[in-house]
Amino acid sequence: MTWRFFKMKITTKGRYGLTVTLELARQVGNGPISLRSIAEAKGLSEHYLEQLIGPLRNAGIVKSIRGAYGGYVLNHDPSEITAGDVIRTLEGPIVLVEGMENEESAQRELWTRMRNAVRDVLDNTTLSDLLAHSENERALESGYMFYI
Repeated sequence: MTWRFFKMKITTKGRYGLTVTLELARQVGNGPISLRSIAEAKGLSEHYLEQLIGPLRNAGIVKSIRGAYGGYVLNHDPSEITAGDVIRTLEGPIVLVEGMENEESAQRELWTRMRNAVRDVLDNTTLSDLLAHSENERALESGYMFYI
C-alpha cells in the first residue's frame, strides 16, 4: 500500500498574504496603504508582496487605489474576511491526504474529520479576530491587564 500524504504546510505565500491583509485591516479608515510601507514595516520583500497582491485583488479581498497617494485597502470589513479566504486564494484547496476516496472507510473518516477541523478554524477566524488577539497579546506584553 502506498501512502500519499500531503503535509499541511502553509507556505510564505499564505503567511505573507495574511500579513498583508492584517496590516490593511489594522489601517482600515486611514486610506490606502502602499506595499512598500508594509514591506518595510515587516521586513519583507516588496517584490514578493507584489506577487501576492494580484490574486488577493482578483479574489475581491483587496482593492487597489491608483494615484500619488494610492495603495491598497480591504474590499470588505475585516470581520467579513476569513483566514480561509486568504489562505485558499494563495495556497489553493486545503488537502491533508491525497486520494482519500480510495482509503478504507475508517481511515477516510479520520482524514475527512482532520481536514474539516482545519477548514473550520480557517473559515471561522476573521481578520478582526486575529487583530483582537494581536491587541490582547500587546496588552499582556506591556504589563496591563484588562478585565471585562
